[in-house]
Amino acid sequence: MGPASMSASENYAKAQEFAVQADVAYPVSFYDRTLWKAAVDHSYYAASMEATNRDYNAYLAQLYTKTQWWINAYNAWDRLGDLNDTEKQWASLSAAKLAYLALQRGDTDMTRMYVEKGMAWADSASLQSIMKRLP
Repeated sequence: MGPASMSASENYAKAQEFAVQADVAYPVSFYDRTLWKAAVDHSYYAASMEATNRDYNAYLAQLYTKTQWWINAYNAWDRLGDLNDTEKQWASLSAAKLAYLALQRGDTDMTRMYVEKGMAWADSASLQSIMKRLP
């Protein structure tokens, strides 16, 4: 049974089940790994089916972060609004990764935007280091 034919709560439970299996099966977490893809996909369906369910959306943001899908993680954290302290750390990490990528391609405006947003979530040595490299 695919995620489209399951309820939001069933998809959420399945996402958690696949994530636990993926943690055991793979030394590195990437979306292109079968179990991580299944976890993210089921989580996406759960969050899409119940867009106002904070738990479903926060879990999707966590999975995007864990699987290093930085732009989706950043956008998911940004959409959540108020974050707890742990979520702020994860959100800040996604912003730092995107800031670094923007810096590498020479896009100082995007770098600065990601650094500022990341710092608003949680200060980090990575963000400070990237900021120092901006003109």
